[in-house]
Amino acid sequence: MSTIQNKVVVIMGASSGIGEATTKKLALEGAKLVIAARRENRLKALVESLPNAEISYAVADVRNKEEVQAVIDLAIEKYGRVDVLYNNAGVMPLAPLSETRFDEWRQMLDINIVGVLNGIAAVLPIMKKQQSGQIIATDSVAGHVVWTGSAVYSGTKFAVRAIMEGLRQEERENNIRSTIISPGAVDTELYNTINDPETQEMARKSARTEGFGIKSEDVAEAVAYAISTPETVSVSEILIRPTKQAL
Repeated sequence: MSTIQNKVVVIMGASSGIGEATTKKLALEGAKLVIAARRENRLKALVESLPNAEISYAVADVRNKEEVQAVIDLAIEKYGRVDVLYNNAGVMPLAPLSETRFDEWRQMLDINIVGVLNGIAAVLPIMKKQQSGQIIATDSVAGHVVWTGSAVYSGTKFAVRAIMEGLRQEERENNIRSTIISPGAVDTELYNTINDPETQEMARKSARTEGFGIKSEDVAEAVAYAISTPETVSVSEILIRPTKQAL
């Protein structure tokens, strides 16, 4: 029997890319899933593609704490507990600071940081009552290094690292585990959130270069590994890059 089987897992940002791949991987392992994202058509199609899975979906924008809370409430209503929350939603509109893209900065702060905090706030009281649980967040190599054009995005991912480490320290006595997954270049729809055409094409081309970029399924394997470890083992960080990536 898989150690993931029958675990109640909530995945935010599940409609594409890493979230979609993780949903499929955990469904195969027998998890009880509640998935959420903004695009209902994508969620519905994903659920329908997994007819043998125990899976429900809810439409939610991670920027809205009430909508995030409703996703957690759905999991509690169906299963009475939450074993894992995976905060995966994120955007990456890379651009130099000199372009002063204020709306993009606010979007990154609200989704990449506040979205993670909304998930933590919604599930933490439940996990403390359970005296068990695991909270996972998709970070990035950009949360470990900075490059030209990544200043704000990297800032949000450095913040997620700090928040998740603080969570680990504060809640370790409650048997709550904290994990960040930090992928390098992955060929996903995340590149669609880069609004500067030249930067988007450069980033997308880099991720798709033959033999370079990794797949969403590769990252999903890392998430599954972190979930599968015993409760006495806390995998704090997984940094996963394409072998040929320099940064």
